[in-house]
Amino acid sequence: MLIVTVLSCLTAVTILSFRPDQQEPKKLKNIKVFPAEFTYQQVDHAMDEFKADLGVKCGYCHAPSKDNPRKMDMASDANPKKDIARDMMRMTMEMNKKYIAAIPHADTTKVQLITCNTCHRGAGKPFGKVNNTPPPPPFEGAPPPPPPGQGK
Repeated sequence: MLIVTVLSCLTAVTILSFRPDQQEPKKLKNIKVFPAEFTYQQVDHAMDEFKADLGVKCGYCHAPSKDNPRKMDMASDANPKKDIARDMMRMTMEMNKKYIAAIPHADTTKVQLITCNTCHRGAGKPFGKVNNTPPPPPFEGAPPPPPPGQGK
């Protein structure tokens, strides 16, 4: 009985010693617009959406690290585009709260919120009056619509 108990204890200690350590969650620094309770994963997911909506990489808004220019200093405010992005986030949240939320809809209806993609459509600068360029075609590679009167 003693041998079984000792072997059980040794087995348990061995298993626990090889268990991967729980990593401490990454701490967010210099967060000014996202809610304070947001996790690193939630902010990282939002950043991935921003990159896709604007067709840019992290360095578009974030400054390089002073210690290693190949890495980004995500907390730094050295890049002025980061403040512009924060203003755009505030504007988008305000429009969704003030206007989109006020649109009456059935509970089963999915309401399309305003996002960065609403205006940027994959470009660093929004389309329209801001940079005087027409928006891209609705579908990449789609043929142009037929001239008036020559539809199907």
